Amino acid sequence: MRPTNLIGESAEHVSAREELRLAEIELMRHRERVADLRRRLPLGPVVDDYAFEEGPADLHADDAPVQTVRLSELFTQPGRDLVVYHFMYGKKQTQPCPMCTMWIDGFNGIARHVTQNVDLAIVAAADLPALRAHARDRQWENLRLLSAGSSTFKYDLGSEDAEGNQDSTVSVFTRDDGSVRHFYSARPRMSDDIDQRGIDLLSPVWHILDLTRRGRDDWFAELSY
Repeated sequence: MRPTNLIGESAEHVSAREELRLAEIELMRHRERVADLRRRLPLGPVVDDYAFEEGPADLHADDAPVQTVRLSELFTQPGRDLVVYHFMYGKKQTQPCPMCTMWIDGFNGIARHVTQNVDLAIVAAADLPALRAHARDRQWENLRLLSAGSSTFKYDLGSEDAEGNQDSTVSVFTRDDGSVRHFYSARPRMSDDIDQRGIDLLSPVWHILDLTRRGRDDWFAELSY
């Protein structure tokens, strides 16, 4: 299969591109197998109906009044799953994580599409005014932004340790039988030798960089928000 109609492609380039194409096909098939394994996970345990703090829907309004929202209330329709991104901000993480900020920038852009099928929320350990101030700066106008307040939500789901150190995490919850159940969670660190790749699928940025000769390289050191 010739990938382009460009003239002057060397036989070496065409051969190497074909080898890569076959590897990309196998990678796609493996991703589908992994996604199928994820979908077939049995339901996890029933979780507490955690309480969060939420400000007005209009991000540019005052931060008050503050309302208490339960985890079960984040499900907007029967039969929908809930995706929660644990923002690495608050307690020991005194500044918003730039990697999380990059991801949430993307979530804000696609939220209207995602929420046609599932519910989506961002939860931080930071107090609500600090979270909303950062969100205003980033123009996160399409997302539900919640402070975990005094709840143990982030600790229980593994995105916070006993000292208050934060980690970026994505969690999925279900509510098919009236009770909220944990279904799936993942974070960047997958093993001792895989520290930053565990939730790559949440952002296209790395995948676009990986198309280039330089790749993602030391992208994190160059982030500035």
